[in-house]
Parts: sequence; structure tokens; C-alpha cells
Amino acid sequence: MHQISIWLHRWVGLVIAGFLIISGLTGAVISWDHELDDWLNPHLTHVDSRGEYLSSLDLVQAIEARDPRGRVTFVPLSPKTGEAFAFSVAPRVNPATSKLYDLGYNQVFIDPVTGEELGKREWGAVWPLTQETLVSFLYKLHFSLHLPEMWGIDRWGEWLLGGIAILWTFDCFVGFYLTLPRRASYSSSSTTSWRARWTPAWKIKASGTIKRINFDIHRAFGLWAWGLLFMLAFTAVSLNLSREVFHPIISLVAEVTPTPFDSRTPTALNEPISPKVGYGLVIESAVRVAQTHGWSEPIGDVFYSEAFGIYGVRFYDLGDDHGVAGVGPPELYFDANDGRYLGERQPWKETVADIFVQAQFPLHSGRILGLPGRILVSIMGLGTAILSVTGVVIWWRKQLVKSQCRRTDQSLPIQTA
Repeated sequence: MHQISIWLHRWVGLVIAGFLIISGLTGAVISWDHELDDWLNPHLTHVDSRGEYLSSLDLVQAIEARDPRGRVTFVPLSPKTGEAFAFSVAPRVNPATSKLYDLGYNQVFIDPVTGEELGKREWGAVWPLTQETLVSFLYKLHFSLHLPEMWGIDRWGEWLLGGIAILWTFDCFVGFYLTLPRRASYSSSSTTSWRARWTPAWKIKASGTIKRINFDIHRAFGLWAWGLLFMLAFTAVSLNLSREVFHPIISLVAEVTPTPFDSRTPTALNEPISPKVGYGLVIESAVRVAQTHGWSEPIGDVFYSEAFGIYGVRFYDLGDDHGVAGVGPPELYFDANDGRYLGERQPWKETVADIFVQAQFPLHSGRILGLPGRILVSIMGLGTAILSVTGVVIWWRKQLVKSQCRRTDQSLPIQTA
């Protein structure tokens, strides 16, 4: 069993190492995506004008009038003083080709006081890589590797990294098993001895050779951070393979309240659903439903999912849209065809399984703990990369030893009788 586990840990680790180095380093950076983006691109995200804000819905109409090829899919409603409105825009279908228009951008930044367009950019663009797209490039690289669309599907990267995350989750247990002492009886007299033999696995021998220190870092960090490594691996599976793996498995063991998205099949990439109901009616309906629920938070933003034909309305206080501790703000959902109310998402409510589902992204990003959680996830991102590098170094050194042994054997004279 031990030899099989060594073999599995070695080859699974080698398969996933490169992916974990990329995901770990990018994850350490994108924990601060908004802050870094604001710092790099103040010409897009900050404004000097002060005064009464213009209607977001009027700005939506202006954006779509300037370029009828696009449809606004995200509408901010509550900016902080000095911040620009960032609208998301998706391409409509070109009737001449039955394909989506190539807009060259998917975000538009607007001064909420003057209505001036500050700029446009393609969030997550691969090329050209500029100061404006750097953070979003890293963000998308983290969960999709920027693998291109093929056969009308643009989720190949998510599926690949979801598979890597499954291997990583499995390898967490194999790696932990390999740190345990190989022989341990269950008598009380040998328990202390077993613990004593396991203690070195948690330590780094600073006075050892470089080879020993590298091995100790790999083993000790894997033990001390095991719970967090497992959490990151598991939540990576749940986020990248939510519909394919996570929800079907969770539904087998617990009752999960389905969302409107769960009851619909997403349309193909080039077949977005055109809404028959506008943002104005949805916002009016959302205000009425929120009042019946007794929610005190104002509407923060509205989004439209073209693949499902669903509007989502999020409620939060000013400045609480990003990086706040918890599992996210409450949301209401409405049908884009007739505007009817479809359901809701209330944080920390419903069944235990519902709360577990809600917590997946906040756990993975560290946002469930607010600022301390984001710091911890950044450290873990760097640690994951280090863990992968030290693992590859261990394998590489062993290959060098084997290669030297083979050369030595070949150089020995053949003994004849």
C-alpha cells in the first residue's frame, strides 16, 4: 500500500504541479483584484466630479445607443464617492452571420455625475496585454487558462482545471497518508513511540542539506496547511465543475434548494436570450419583493444572464459589494421573458446544504473572513506554488540519482569466468 501511495503521489503530483503553480501564483494576486485594478487604472475607475448621480438606466440606454451591437448585462446602482460606474456589455447576435458581434470590449466605464465615457476594455483579454487588462488576464488565467472557444463551448479551461482540482483533492489524502509512520501498533505503550516518530514530519531541519531542507519544506508545509490545501482543492472542484460534479454529488447526500439557474439549461454561446423585460420593471419588482421580506439594504446592482434568461438583483449597503466578510449579499431573481419573480438567495439561510453551497466561493477566495481571509488565501497561493516546486525538485533529484547509478553500472567491467 505504501509503495502504491508513493507512486500515485509522485505521478499525480507531476501531472498537476504546473497547473498548481499557475493557479497558486495567480490566486495570490487576484485576492486583491479590485485594489490592484484601481491602483493600475485610476483613469477608468476614479472620477473627480462631485454632485448628483445620473440615472443608471439612462446611462444604459446611452451606452447601447452608442453601440447597438452590444447589450448591457451588468448595471451598478450605488457607487462610492469618487468611483466610476463599471457597466458590463455583451455582444448581440449579428443577423448576417448568426454569430456574436466582435465588440472588442466588454466593460464600459462612465462618470456617474457627468455621464462621460471614461474608457472601454476587454475584461480578461489575452492580447494585447496592457495595464488595463493585466489583472483581469490573471483572474481569467486562474480559473480557465484562457483556453479558446471550440465547437461553441468556452468552458474547456474550467473543465480542465476542475479535473486537476479533483486530482489535487485526491492527492491531499495520499500525501497525508505518506507522512504517517509506517508501523504503529494500537497498544498504549507504543502510542507515544508512534507520535514521536511522526513529530519530525512536522519540522524543517534548518541545519540539514539543501536536499533535506527541500524535502522537509514539502512535507511540513503540506501537514501544517493540510486543511487549507484541501479546502482550496475541494472548492476549486465545486466552482469549476458546479453543474457537472458538485451539485449532483451534494444532492445525493443532502437537500439543496434549487435556484432558478438549476432548473434551466444554458443556451449555446452564440444563442443568447434576448430579454423582453427591461431593467426598470425588474428593479421596481425587486423593491416590492424586498419590502415584503423586510430587507433594509438598498439595491446595489442588477445583472442579466443571457444564457439562462434570468435577471439577478443584489442588495447591499454602499461599499459592501466586494471583499466584505460573509457569503455574499441577498439576491432576487426574475424571468427576462415576462418579469415574474423566480426566487431568491438569502445568505446564511435555508438548509445546511444551501449554506454549504453558498460558502464555496467565499471559502476559496478567503472573503468569508473578510480581509484576514484574503491575506490567508494569498499566503496559501504562494505556499501551493512552493509545495509544487519542492515536489518536482524531489522527483528531479531522484531521477538524477537513478541516472548516475545507471551510468555507473554501465561503466563497470564485465566479469568473465
